[in-house]
Amino acid sequence: MKTIVMTGGGTAGHVTPNIALFPGLKEAGYDISYIGSYQGMEKHLVEEQGIPYYGISSGKLRRYLDLKNITDPVRVVKGFFQAKKLLKKLRPDVVFSKGGFVSVPVILAARTLGIPSIIHESDITPGLANKLAIPSAWKVCCNFPETLKYLPEGKAVLTGSPIRKELLTGNKNACLSLCGFTAGKPVILIVGGSTGSKFINESIRELLDELLTDYQIIHLCGKGNLDTSLSNRKGYAQFEYANKELRDMFAAADFVISRAGANAICELLALHKPNILIPLSAAASRGDQILNARSFEKQGFSYVIEEEQLSADSLKNAIKKITTDKSSYIAAMKNSKQLDSIETILQLIRTAANSSRKRNR
Repeated sequence: MKTIVMTGGGTAGHVTPNIALFPGLKEAGYDISYIGSYQGMEKHLVEEQGIPYYGISSGKLRRYLDLKNITDPVRVVKGFFQAKKLLKKLRPDVVFSKGGFVSVPVILAARTLGIPSIIHESDITPGLANKLAIPSAWKVCCNFPETLKYLPEGKAVLTGSPIRKELLTGNKNACLSLCGFTAGKPVILIVGGSTGSKFINESIRELLDELLTDYQIIHLCGKGNLDTSLSNRKGYAQFEYANKELRDMFAAADFVISRAGANAICELLALHKPNILIPLSAAASRGDQILNARSFEKQGFSYVIEEEQLSADSLKNAIKKITTDKSSYIAAMKNSKQLDSIETILQLIRTAANSSRKRNR
Protein backbone atom coordinates (compact mmCIF):
# COMPACT_ATOMS: atom_id res chain seq x y z
CA MET A 1 0.00 0.00 0.00
CA LYS A 2 1.18 3.53 -0.79
CA THR A 3 1.71 5.68 2.28
CA ILE A 4 1.62 9.45 2.72
CA VAL A 5 2.27 11.68 5.72
CA MET A 6 0.57 15.07 5.66
CA THR A 7 1.45 18.03 7.82
CA GLY A 8 0.50 21.63 8.43
CA GLY A 9 -1.18 23.61 11.18
CA GLY A 10 -1.61 26.78 13.17
CA THR A 11 -4.72 28.06 11.40
CA ALA A 12 -7.64 26.44 9.58
CA GLY A 13 -6.05 27.63 6.32
CA HIS A 14 -3.10 25.30 6.98
CA VAL A 15 -5.42 22.31 7.40
CA THR A 16 -8.53 22.53 5.20
CA PRO A 17 -6.63 22.12 1.86
CA ASN A 18 -5.08 18.94 3.27
CA ILE A 19 -8.55 17.72 4.22
CA ALA A 20 -9.72 18.48 0.67
CA LEU A 21 -7.12 15.98 -0.60
CA PHE A 22 -8.16 13.14 1.74
CA PRO A 23 -10.99 11.68 -0.44
CA GLY A 24 -8.83 11.56 -3.59
CA LEU A 25 -5.92 10.03 -1.69
CA LYS A 26 -8.16 7.36 -0.13
CA GLU A 27 -9.66 6.58 -3.52
CA ALA A 28 -6.14 6.18 -4.93
CA GLY A 29 -5.33 3.67 -2.17
CA TYR A 30 -3.06 5.77 0.07
CA ASP A 31 -2.65 5.05 3.75
CA ILE A 32 -2.76 8.55 5.29
CA SER A 33 -1.21 9.78 8.55
CA TYR A 34 -0.97 13.35 9.85
CA ILE A 35 1.74 15.09 11.88
CA GLY A 36 0.78 18.32 13.63
CA SER A 37 1.29 20.14 16.90
CA TYR A 38 0.18 18.66 20.21
CA GLN A 39 -2.95 20.75 20.67
CA GLY A 40 -3.29 22.94 17.57
CA MET A 41 -6.68 23.36 15.89
CA GLU A 42 -5.48 20.91 13.23
CA LYS A 43 -5.69 18.03 15.77
CA HIS A 44 -9.46 18.23 16.13
CA LEU A 45 -10.08 18.90 12.42
CA VAL A 46 -7.96 15.94 11.28
CA GLU A 47 -9.16 13.45 13.92
CA GLU A 48 -12.72 14.34 12.92
CA GLN A 49 -11.85 12.89 9.49
CA GLY A 50 -10.76 9.58 11.03
CA ILE A 51 -7.10 10.07 10.08
CA PRO A 52 -4.36 8.90 12.53
CA TYR A 53 -2.82 12.00 14.13
CA TYR A 54 0.62 12.38 15.71
CA GLY A 55 1.61 15.45 17.72
CA ILE A 56 5.14 16.85 17.86
CA SER A 57 6.84 19.77 19.59
CA SER A 58 6.46 23.02 17.66
CA GLY A 59 7.79 26.55 17.99
CA LYS A 60 7.16 29.74 16.07
CA LEU A 61 10.12 31.51 14.47
CA ARG A 62 9.33 35.21 14.85
CA ARG A 63 10.59 38.21 12.94
CA TYR A 64 10.22 40.40 16.03
CA LEU A 65 11.73 40.52 19.53
CA ASP A 66 10.08 38.13 21.97
CA LEU A 67 11.37 36.08 24.91
CA LYS A 68 9.94 32.96 23.24
CA ASN A 69 12.56 33.40 20.51
CA ILE A 70 14.98 31.88 23.04
CA THR A 71 12.91 28.76 23.84
CA ASP A 72 11.05 28.10 20.58
CA PRO A 73 14.14 27.07 18.53
CA VAL A 74 14.67 24.32 21.13
CA ARG A 75 11.09 23.15 20.51
CA VAL A 76 11.73 23.11 16.76
CA VAL A 77 14.86 20.96 17.22
CA LYS A 78 12.91 18.62 19.51
CA GLY A 79 10.15 18.49 16.87
CA PHE A 80 12.73 17.54 14.22
CA PHE A 81 13.87 14.47 16.14
CA GLN A 82 10.28 13.50 16.96
CA ALA A 83 9.30 13.87 13.29
CA LYS A 84 12.31 11.80 12.18
CA LYS A 85 11.34 9.01 14.59
CA LEU A 86 7.73 9.08 13.37
CA LEU A 87 8.73 9.04 9.69
CA LYS A 88 10.98 6.03 10.30
CA LYS A 89 8.00 4.29 11.92
CA LEU A 90 5.39 5.30 9.32
CA ARG A 91 7.72 4.88 6.29
CA PRO A 92 5.80 7.15 3.92
CA ASP A 93 6.48 7.23 0.19
CA VAL A 94 5.89 10.99 0.21
CA VAL A 95 5.23 13.89 2.59
CA PHE A 96 2.77 16.67 1.75
CA SER A 97 2.87 19.96 3.68
CA LYS A 98 0.40 22.82 3.81
CA GLY A 99 2.76 25.01 5.83
CA GLY A 100 2.74 26.50 9.29
CA PHE A 101 5.67 26.21 11.67
CA VAL A 102 4.86 22.65 12.75
CA SER A 103 5.59 21.53 9.16
CA VAL A 104 9.22 22.75 9.13
CA PRO A 105 10.75 19.95 11.27
CA VAL A 106 8.71 17.37 9.32
CA ILE A 107 10.04 18.53 5.93
CA LEU A 108 13.61 18.76 7.23
CA ALA A 109 13.36 15.26 8.75
CA ALA A 110 11.94 13.88 5.49
CA ARG A 111 14.95 15.21 3.59
CA THR A 112 17.43 13.51 5.92
CA LEU A 113 15.58 10.21 5.33
CA GLY A 114 15.44 10.61 1.55
CA ILE A 115 11.63 10.94 1.49
CA PRO A 116 10.38 13.36 -1.21
CA SER A 117 8.17 16.16 0.07
CA ILE A 118 5.73 18.52 -1.61
CA ILE A 119 4.84 21.91 -0.13
CA HIS A 120 1.77 23.99 -0.89
CA GLU A 121 2.17 27.79 -0.58
CA SER A 122 -1.19 29.55 -0.50
CA ASP A 123 -0.18 33.20 -0.49
CA ILE A 124 1.43 35.29 -3.22
CA THR A 125 4.73 35.48 -1.32
CA PRO A 126 6.00 32.50 0.72
CA GLY A 127 5.71 32.73 4.50
CA LEU A 128 8.72 32.25 6.76
CA ALA A 129 7.92 28.60 7.57
CA ASN A 130 7.76 27.65 3.90
CA LYS A 131 10.86 29.72 3.10
CA LEU A 132 12.77 27.55 5.60
CA ALA A 133 11.30 24.33 4.19
CA ILE A 134 11.44 25.00 0.43
CA PRO A 135 15.17 24.09 -0.03
CA SER A 136 14.34 20.61 1.32
CA ALA A 137 11.24 20.09 -0.84
CA TRP A 138 10.92 18.27 -4.17
CA LYS A 139 8.12 20.49 -5.52
CA VAL A 140 6.31 23.64 -4.33
CA CYS A 141 2.68 24.17 -5.34
CA CYS A 142 1.17 27.66 -5.43
CA ASN A 143 -2.16 29.42 -5.96
CA PHE A 144 -1.18 32.57 -7.83
CA PRO A 145 0.80 33.08 -11.05
CA GLU A 146 2.53 35.98 -9.27
CA THR A 147 4.08 33.48 -6.81
CA LEU A 148 6.16 31.64 -9.41
CA LYS A 149 8.85 34.34 -9.46
CA TYR A 150 9.43 33.87 -5.69
CA LEU A 151 10.04 30.11 -5.98
CA PRO A 152 13.06 28.12 -7.22
CA GLU A 153 12.91 27.35 -10.93
CA GLY A 154 12.19 23.68 -11.49
CA LYS A 155 10.37 23.28 -8.19
CA ALA A 156 7.41 25.63 -8.67
CA VAL A 157 4.06 24.28 -9.95
CA LEU A 158 0.95 26.44 -10.36
CA THR A 159 -1.85 24.25 -8.99
CA GLY A 160 -4.39 26.51 -7.31
CA SER A 161 -5.83 25.58 -3.93
CA PRO A 162 -7.53 22.25 -3.19
CA ILE A 163 -11.20 22.98 -2.42
CA ARG A 164 -13.32 20.63 -0.32
CA LYS A 165 -15.89 19.20 -2.74
CA GLU A 166 -18.60 19.23 -0.10
CA LEU A 167 -18.52 23.05 -0.15
CA LEU A 168 -20.04 22.83 -3.63
CA THR A 169 -23.02 20.77 -2.41
CA GLY A 170 -24.63 23.08 0.16
CA ASN A 171 -28.35 23.18 0.94
CA LYS A 172 -29.71 26.72 1.04
CA ASN A 173 -32.95 25.72 2.77
CA ALA A 174 -31.07 23.87 5.52
CA CYS A 175 -29.19 27.10 6.31
CA LEU A 176 -32.35 29.24 6.26
CA SER A 177 -33.94 26.80 8.70
CA LEU A 178 -30.85 26.76 10.97
CA CYS A 179 -30.75 30.57 11.10
CA GLY A 180 -34.51 31.15 11.26
CA PHE A 181 -34.39 33.16 8.01
CA THR A 182 -37.04 33.69 5.35
CA ALA A 183 -36.59 32.69 1.70
CA GLY A 184 -37.35 36.04 0.09
CA LYS A 185 -34.67 38.28 1.60
CA PRO A 186 -30.98 38.35 0.50
CA VAL A 187 -28.34 36.92 2.82
CA ILE A 188 -24.87 38.29 3.67
CA LEU A 189 -22.31 35.86 5.10
CA ILE A 190 -19.53 37.44 7.19
CA VAL A 191 -16.36 35.36 7.69
CA GLY A 192 -13.71 36.88 9.95
CA GLY A 193 -11.17 34.04 9.77
CA SER A 194 -10.79 31.12 12.18
CA THR A 195 -10.13 33.43 15.15
CA GLY A 196 -12.54 36.19 14.13
CA SER A 197 -11.87 39.87 13.55
CA LYS A 198 -12.58 42.60 16.10
CA PHE A 199 -12.55 45.24 13.33
CA ILE A 200 -15.05 43.43 11.13
CA ASN A 201 -17.26 42.39 14.05
CA GLU A 202 -17.54 45.96 15.35
CA SER A 203 -18.21 47.45 11.90
CA ILE A 204 -20.97 44.94 11.14
CA ARG A 205 -22.65 45.41 14.51
CA GLU A 206 -22.48 49.18 14.19
CA LEU A 207 -24.38 48.91 10.89
CA LEU A 208 -26.69 46.11 12.01
CA ASP A 209 -29.94 48.08 12.31
CA GLU A 210 -29.48 49.55 8.87
CA LEU A 211 -28.38 46.30 7.22
CA LEU A 212 -31.26 44.26 8.62
CA THR A 213 -33.70 46.49 6.76
CA ASP A 214 -32.61 44.94 3.45
CA TYR A 215 -30.58 41.84 4.33
CA GLN A 216 -30.38 38.82 6.59
CA ILE A 217 -26.94 38.29 8.13
CA ILE A 218 -24.95 35.19 9.05
CA HIS A 219 -22.02 36.31 11.18
CA LEU A 220 -19.09 33.94 11.86
CA CYS A 221 -17.46 36.09 14.52
CA GLY A 222 -14.76 33.81 15.99
CA LYS A 223 -14.28 32.03 19.30
CA GLY A 224 -15.35 34.12 22.30
CA ASN A 225 -16.80 36.91 20.13
CA LEU A 226 -20.53 36.25 20.36
CA ASP A 227 -22.61 39.24 21.47
CA THR A 228 -25.36 37.77 23.64
CA SER A 229 -27.33 41.05 23.57
CA LEU A 230 -27.96 40.38 19.84
CA SER A 231 -28.94 36.71 20.17
CA ASN A 232 -32.63 37.26 19.49
CA ARG A 233 -32.37 39.77 16.65
CA LYS A 234 -34.61 38.67 13.79
CA GLY A 235 -32.60 38.19 10.60
CA TYR A 236 -29.23 38.03 12.43
CA ALA A 237 -27.55 34.70 13.23
CA GLN A 238 -24.13 34.63 14.87
CA PHE A 239 -21.81 31.66 15.30
CA GLU A 240 -18.28 31.35 16.67
CA TYR A 241 -17.28 28.97 13.88
CA ALA A 242 -18.93 26.80 11.23
CA ASN A 243 -17.78 23.39 10.12
CA LYS A 244 -20.25 21.10 8.33
CA GLU A 245 -22.81 23.93 8.25
CA LEU A 246 -20.47 26.14 6.21
CA ARG A 247 -21.43 24.61 2.87
CA ASP A 248 -25.11 25.39 3.56
CA MET A 249 -24.22 28.94 4.60
CA PHE A 250 -22.32 29.47 1.34
CA ALA A 251 -25.29 28.10 -0.60
CA ALA A 252 -27.61 30.58 1.12
CA ALA A 253 -25.31 33.62 0.83
CA ASP A 254 -25.91 36.17 -1.92
CA PHE A 255 -22.47 37.61 -1.19
CA VAL A 256 -19.70 37.27 1.38
CA ILE A 257 -17.66 39.70 3.50
CA SER A 258 -14.38 38.02 4.37
CA ARG A 259 -10.76 38.28 5.40
CA ALA A 260 -8.39 37.58 2.51
CA GLY A 261 -6.66 34.38 3.55
CA ALA A 262 -5.67 32.59 0.35
CA ASN A 263 -7.67 29.42 0.95
CA ALA A 264 -10.79 31.35 1.94
CA ILE A 265 -10.76 33.48 -1.19
CA CYS A 266 -10.05 30.49 -3.43
CA GLU A 267 -13.19 28.88 -1.98
CA LEU A 268 -15.15 32.03 -2.85
CA LEU A 269 -13.80 31.85 -6.39
CA ALA A 270 -14.77 28.18 -6.76
CA LEU A 271 -18.28 28.99 -5.49
CA HIS A 272 -18.60 32.13 -7.69
CA LYS A 273 -19.64 34.18 -4.66
CA PRO A 274 -19.40 37.99 -5.02
CA ASN A 275 -17.35 39.22 -2.11
CA ILE A 276 -15.96 42.14 -0.16
CA LEU A 277 -12.43 41.41 1.11
CA ILE A 278 -11.04 43.11 4.21
CA PRO A 279 -7.41 41.90 4.39
CA LEU A 280 -5.47 41.77 7.64
CA SER A 281 -3.41 44.96 7.86
CA ALA A 282 0.32 45.10 7.12
CA ALA A 283 0.84 46.33 10.70
CA ALA A 284 -0.64 43.08 12.07
CA SER A 285 0.87 40.70 9.49
CA ARG A 286 3.49 40.40 6.76
CA GLY A 287 0.97 41.88 4.30
CA ASP A 288 0.16 38.65 2.46
CA GLN A 289 -3.60 39.12 2.69
CA ILE A 290 -3.34 42.56 1.08
CA LEU A 291 -1.46 41.07 -1.88
CA ASN A 292 -4.01 38.24 -2.15
CA ALA A 293 -6.92 40.68 -2.09
CA ARG A 294 -5.40 43.05 -4.66
CA SER A 295 -4.78 40.13 -7.03
CA PHE A 296 -8.45 39.15 -6.81
CA GLU A 297 -9.55 42.77 -7.18
CA LYS A 298 -7.41 43.15 -10.31
CA GLN A 299 -9.08 40.09 -11.85
CA GLY A 300 -12.55 41.46 -11.10
CA PHE A 301 -13.42 38.84 -8.47
CA SER A 302 -13.59 41.06 -5.37
CA TYR A 303 -14.19 44.50 -3.88
CA VAL A 304 -11.42 45.39 -1.40
CA ILE A 305 -11.45 47.59 1.71
CA GLU A 306 -8.14 47.80 3.54
CA GLU A 307 -8.47 47.57 7.31
CA GLU A 308 -7.27 51.14 7.87
CA GLN A 309 -10.15 52.39 5.69
CA LEU A 310 -12.79 50.16 7.27
CA SER A 311 -15.71 52.13 8.71
CA ALA A 312 -19.48 51.93 8.73
CA ASP A 313 -19.58 54.27 5.71
CA SER A 314 -16.93 52.44 3.66
CA LEU A 315 -18.64 49.12 4.36
CA LYS A 316 -22.02 50.56 3.41
CA ASN A 317 -20.61 51.84 0.09
CA ALA A 318 -18.97 48.47 -0.61
CA ILE A 319 -22.22 46.59 0.02
CA LYS A 320 -24.05 48.96 -2.34
CA LYS A 321 -21.37 48.43 -5.03
CA ILE A 322 -21.30 44.64 -4.72
CA THR A 323 -25.12 44.47 -4.79
CA THR A 324 -25.35 46.69 -7.89
CA ASP A 325 -22.55 44.91 -9.80
CA LYS A 326 -23.22 41.38 -8.54
CA SER A 327 -23.59 39.89 -12.03
CA SER A 328 -20.26 41.28 -13.28
CA TYR A 329 -18.37 39.78 -10.32
CA ILE A 330 -20.01 36.38 -10.92
CA ALA A 331 -19.21 36.54 -14.65
CA ALA A 332 -15.53 37.32 -13.96
CA MET A 333 -15.25 34.35 -11.59
CA LYS A 334 -17.00 32.00 -14.00
CA ASN A 335 -14.60 33.07 -16.76
CA SER A 336 -11.49 32.54 -14.65
CA LYS A 337 -9.08 29.81 -15.74
CA GLN A 338 -9.49 27.92 -12.52
CA LEU A 339 -7.31 24.84 -12.27
CA ASP A 340 -8.34 21.34 -11.27
CA SER A 341 -6.20 21.71 -8.16
CA ILE A 342 -6.91 18.38 -6.52
CA GLU A 343 -6.10 16.29 -9.60
CA THR A 344 -2.97 18.36 -10.34
CA ILE A 345 -1.65 17.85 -6.79
CA LEU A 346 -2.62 14.16 -6.71
CA GLN A 347 -0.58 13.65 -9.90
CA LEU A 348 2.46 15.27 -8.26
CA ILE A 349 1.99 13.04 -5.22
CA ARG A 350 1.77 9.94 -7.45
CA THR A 351 4.96 10.90 -9.28
CA ALA A 352 6.87 11.55 -6.04
CA ALA A 353 5.60 8.36 -4.40
CA ASN A 354 6.49 6.22 -7.44
CA SER A 355 10.02 7.63 -7.61
CA SER A 356 10.44 6.99 -3.89
CA ARG A 357 9.29 3.37 -4.20
CA LYS A 358 11.66 2.75 -7.12
CA ARG A 359 14.63 4.09 -5.13
CA ASN A 360 13.77 1.90 -2.15
CA ARG A 361 13.46 -1.37 -4.06
